[in-house]
Amino acid sequence: MTDTDGGAPPKHHEASATEKRVILASSLGTVFEWYDFYLYGLLATIISAQFFSGVNETTGFIFALAAFAAGFAVRPFGALVFGRLGDLVGRKYTFLVTMGLMGFATFTVGLLPAYASIGVAAPIMLVALRLLQGLALGGEYGGAATYVAEHAPNHRRGLYTSFIQTTATLGLFAALLVVIGTRTMIGEEAFKAWGWRVPFLISAVLLGVSLWIRMQLQESPVFQKMKEEGSNSKAPISEAFGNWENGKWALIALLGAVAGQAVVWYTGQFYALFFLEKMLMVDGATTNILIAVALAIGTPFFIIFGWLSDRIGRKKIILAGCALAAATYFPAFHLLSEAANPALAKAQATAPVSVIVNSDDCSVQFDPIGKNTFDAKSCDIAKSFLAKGAISYTNVEAQAGSIAQVKIGGETFTAPDPAKLTGDDRKAAINAFQTALKAALAKAGYPSAADPEAINTPVVIAILTYLVLLVTMVYGPIAALLVELFPTRIRYTAMSLPYHIGNGWFGGFLPTTAFAMVAATGDIYYGLWYPIGVCVLTVVVGLVFLPETFRRNIDQ
Repeated sequence: MTDTDGGAPPKHHEASATEKRVILASSLGTVFEWYDFYLYGLLATIISAQFFSGVNETTGFIFALAAFAAGFAVRPFGALVFGRLGDLVGRKYTFLVTMGLMGFATFTVGLLPAYASIGVAAPIMLVALRLLQGLALGGEYGGAATYVAEHAPNHRRGLYTSFIQTTATLGLFAALLVVIGTRTMIGEEAFKAWGWRVPFLISAVLLGVSLWIRMQLQESPVFQKMKEEGSNSKAPISEAFGNWENGKWALIALLGAVAGQAVVWYTGQFYALFFLEKMLMVDGATTNILIAVALAIGTPFFIIFGWLSDRIGRKKIILAGCALAAATYFPAFHLLSEAANPALAKAQATAPVSVIVNSDDCSVQFDPIGKNTFDAKSCDIAKSFLAKGAISYTNVEAQAGSIAQVKIGGETFTAPDPAKLTGDDRKAAINAFQTALKAALAKAGYPSAADPEAINTPVVIAILTYLVLLVTMVYGPIAALLVELFPTRIRYTAMSLPYHIGNGWFGGFLPTTAFAMVAATGDIYYGLWYPIGVCVLTVVVGLVFLPETFRRNIDQ
């Protein structure tokens, strides 16, 4: 860890032409990589239908999110592979390799045959390409952040690296614009059939531009000086994590900063998107536009909080963002429901749904192999219908062996007993039960989809913008903090691993975990306990163990 105090910052420092070029080139290249990576997240619902159509709808969507998360799962391994390469060979050439891999994988997704064409081979190939993307991204971020930080003066490192922090959001924003533009030009039906491939194929053009931009850069002066002096690490992985002195800072960085930053990031920019589309039944095009507007409003605050961290410190801003998230997620998402689908919110309040059954008689509404038709138990018949319709419900415990009942407001409906029915009789009884539930839900005011005319757009955008502002608080200063925790000789490796474990595992698995929690409990808000719990952990560990780093000199 670097201990040297950089002293009081000079009063004036204008960024040189070289520094501006470094920031611009590094940031633009990283924007395009994030564009590639997040296209999949934006199109998760469509990809679920294209590649996971062999299982029930709820499982298919969770599978699609799991494939999204697969790219995050391997990011720590990419961090080790490319972090080591970056500390041995150099920052510049390493992120040229990662960019090429990312571009190839994304372009190929646009060419993949769907499940209807080649069966189970389609999702297997999709997951393989997501893994390749994750490996590439695991090496990209650490290189870009380290490269910019090593060009920055000590007293402006938070400001300079905050431009790198905007790239994930700008990449998401660029992907949103391409998706919205394509949807608008060809129509929703054509987009779902084949147009979803266009944004992936366009990435070939972005790859060419990105590689050309990165080729113009020179190696980091700090790394070059270390290389000339022969003081660079010969074994960066073992030096970074093989001894407790360095390894403990990676653990503190992970639990005391990055884990909380990651779940806030993915809650504010991805879980909110999925929640709007899947739980509140806002159509995909409208959801994309609402998120895009919030991102456009909130993105400048990455720079503001990066700049502020140069003056008051990184730690307090990051931990304050985590604390605010933990305290406000539940009221924020309840307000989001009321504004985005007021009919649904009113129905949930005036005619709440409950399932009365013994919990031992129920299956979790998630089927990894696609074989469970959820019609072997009365509880499954009831809950699978509610889960498919994104109906939030509470569980009421009943005596063992009881037949499941669904209560909607003041009406109660008893599910068929599959033990007493077979063949066509079972199918007819299930259909009759579902028809009765559908009519009762409609009578109670439960909508089949959000009414675009009823959406309170200013309030929805305000809530989404607030969630993005929390993201900017935790994410704006994080690169500078991580760079300052580790010495130059192992910096790329040492900062990349905790960053990508946090963002790859704690954050990347958030949508999958949260929606699985929702499917298991029936409560559409229950998944929020996951990010809230991680944020509380980060605040506690960060307050006790995380040092303040914002005046450190990293040129060693």
